[in-house]
This record gives sequence, structure tokens and C-alpha cells, in this order.
Amino acid sequence: MEETKKNEENSVEPSNALAEIAMEDLSPELHMACANAGWKTLTPVQAKSIPYILANRDMMVQSRTGSGKTGAYILPIMQKIDLHRNAAQALVLVPTRELAFQVSRDAQMLAQGSNLRVAVVYGGVGYNAQLEAFRSGAQLVVGTPGRILDHLLKNTLSFDNLKILIFDEADRMLSMGFYPDMIKIRKYIPSQKIVSSMFSATFPPQVIRLADQFLRKPELLSLSGNQVHIAEIEHIYYVVPGMRKERSLVRIIEIENPSSAIIFCNTKDTVHYLSVVLKRFGYDADELSSDLAQSAREKVMARVRRGALRFLVATDVAARGIDIPDLSHVIQYEPPEDPEAYIHRAGRTGRMGSSGVAISLVAEMEKFKLQNIARFYSINMEERSLPDDEELERVVSERITALLEARLRSRDNLEVERMQRFVPLARNLTQAEDELALIAMLLDDYYQQSLHALPVQPVTPAEHKPLDEQKNKKRRPRSRSKKERP
Repeated sequence: MEETKKNEENSVEPSNALAEIAMEDLSPELHMACANAGWKTLTPVQAKSIPYILANRDMMVQSRTGSGKTGAYILPIMQKIDLHRNAAQALVLVPTRELAFQVSRDAQMLAQGSNLRVAVVYGGVGYNAQLEAFRSGAQLVVGTPGRILDHLLKNTLSFDNLKILIFDEADRMLSMGFYPDMIKIRKYIPSQKIVSSMFSATFPPQVIRLADQFLRKPELLSLSGNQVHIAEIEHIYYVVPGMRKERSLVRIIEIENPSSAIIFCNTKDTVHYLSVVLKRFGYDADELSSDLAQSAREKVMARVRRGALRFLVATDVAARGIDIPDLSHVIQYEPPEDPEAYIHRAGRTGRMGSSGVAISLVAEMEKFKLQNIARFYSINMEERSLPDDEELERVVSERITALLEARLRSRDNLEVERMQRFVPLARNLTQAEDELALIAMLLDDYYQQSLHALPVQPVTPAEHKPLDEQKNKKRRPRSRSKKERP
């Protein structure tokens, strides 16, 4: 990552920073786009990041949800696209169908009165509308990695004319498990220089590694003021019911989908109970307490040292001296009895300049104790609402759809032919209300199997060199034979 500097407002900018852009500095077309949206002024992320994208510099932009980041990349896209060429020239990758729809809607609003055509692409729905958008000459494609890859493999989408690539909510894209698909998409990106930018609320190590693989000499632009998220811990707490607290934890884990976490409890009995519950829910979890036999403890520690254990449930005493590399989350199932212990627990993540997340589960009365700790240590602590059934269903549905579509893509012709015998049965099961439990059971079994594996995260071996170091002579991978095609 290129050298950065802090400006007078403590935001982080590249060493050769560009001046902000104001509304009156925009081209007439972009000024009209802002008028379509009812914008009188540009937000900070727009004013600061637009000049870099227009100057063809690859950027990592740290920006919170709701800060106006969609406009920060849609406006430059509008200026860079050739409206006379009916081909995909800009790609925006997003983690969820909800965000894909939102970004495409915002793009269409900004582009009113122009000839910009937008295609929105995501899984879990039919292909016809997406194919029609491509045939109509969509220049901006917004979609989730899995369905984008589907179209690339089917040769229904081409990136031969791609000019600009945007990753929106890159941290969530990784938590959804899209990294393998993103690596495959990279093979279809033209070898000539394109402009790439990555927008993310935080930049943990795995997101930085992702940026290094897709961006050329990426530079950091952070708009977090005094809280630069590339080198800090995000402190979050949930107020949860006292009864069935373990169910609340499962909901939070489903939403957050940590790549690795230590879950702290105050007693060894709670450690054992919670470890059993997590295993029953399908998670790769193990426990560490003073009651554990030495041989069992060494076995757990070996997995920890290898980075092969996703969730370690432990007491403060048992976890003393344990250091897990790239620990993404610390979860405090019970607030510590000693306020100072909060700092020690939370400090297990966000090591060596990276960012991390510290989550606390508290009952209503415990909230005040946690707030006192936050005031005493000057911690900015965010309260979040416990995910409801609808939100949980949406996140899990999108995640399992992405997993299943990836598995379907990996099947060869014979396997696809073999599964056709079950299509009539599948159709009948979906039409019979009493039989839906069978489908739900199969989906649950598959989803639980997926929870045992750590989410695949970006790495930096030789086979994943940055784009400008790739030596592929062809702009697209070779055509595969019919036998090889899914």
C-alpha cells in the first residue's frame, strides 16, 4: 500500500494528496446528476474520493454506510463511460442482492436524462431479465460475485471493454464467502490498465490483502476522523434477553460471520455449556478452561497455533498468553467482573496495526456498567439491535444461495445430467406445503456442513499476484471444451 499521511483533520490521505472537489467544479453532466438526486453539496467522501478516481488512481476508501459512498463512485463512472458503446464498461461488485438493487436504483436516479444503461445481477432469481439487460447494451453492471461469475462462465457477459472496477462493502463480501468467486472473476478482467477502487467500513488484514490482489499500488483514503479504522478496534454491544442468551449469540454470529474469534465467559461451567451449544449449531468451536486435561488442552492449543480453530470459548485465566494471528473478533459473552479486563479482552484483536471487532452481550442492567467502562477508557462504543427473524433469514438465505450456486458451477456435464432425475421431485416438493420441511432439512444440513470450514480469506502467495504482475498473455481464459463446461 502506498505511503499515506494524516491531514489536519486526522483523516488519512495519500502522500501526494489531491484537492477536494466541490459541486461547482463538476462537469455539467455530473452537476445535472446531482440535481436529479436533490443534492445541494457533496458529502466528504464524495468531495475527497472523486478526484482520485477521475485521476485514475486505485484507492482504498474507508467510509461508513450512509456516508454517500455510492455517489462517490457512480459520478466518476458516469464521466468515464462512453455512452455510444453498448458494452459493459463499469463493474460494481457488492455482497448482497439488497445492496445490488440499492446501488442500481441510485445509479438510475443519477443518470436520469442520460443514455446510461444499468444491469443489476444477483443470485436466487431467474436469468431472463439479466440477459435482456446485457442484450440491451448495459454499460454499468452491478452485482454479486457469484452470479457475475455465472454469466462470465456462460459467455453471456464480457469484460473486454471494462474501464472501471468498484468493490463496495469489501469487508462484507469476504464475510459472505465470495472470495473464491472473486479470484475466478479476476481472470476475466482485461490485462490493460483499468481504474479500481475498494470501499469498506474497515480494513482488516484480509481486506488489505484483497486490495493488493485486485488494485495496482492501492492508496488509502480514510474519512473516519479521529477514528482511523485501519488501526483500531470497533467496539459494539448488543442488549440481549437474560434467558436463552446463547440463542442471541448464535444470531449475532450468523450476521457477523467472524473468520475467527475468542468468546470470553466468566466461569468454566459457562465455557463448557456454550462450547457444546455452538457445536450443536454446527460451528467449529472448542473450549479452553482450567478443568481441561493437559492432553486435551494441548490439542486445542495446536489448532489455535495453526489458525485452524474458528471459535475458541475460554475464561480469562485459560486464554492468558494465547495469541491468535489475524483474530477478527473478540466476543464477550459475559461482561468482565473487573473493568480492566475489558481492555485486555478487546486487545486480543486489532493487533499490529490491523482492525478488529470487540462485541459484548449485555442484559439491560449490565448496559450501564459497560457504558461506565467506555467513559472511563474513552471508548466509542456502538449499540446495535439484535437481528430479528427477517434479517437473519435474509442473510442466511443469501449466504446459502451463494454457496449452492458455487457448488453447482463446479459440477461437470455428467453430474448435471445425473441430477436431472430429481428435478420433477424438487418441483413437487416445493409445491406441497407439507413437504417443505424436507427441503428445509436438506438446506440446513448443507449449511451446517459449511459452518465447519473457516471462510476462505485472501492470501498472498505467488499464485495470487497483483493484477499488474500477472503474466497472462490472453485477456480472457481459454475456452473450455464441452466436457469441462458446467
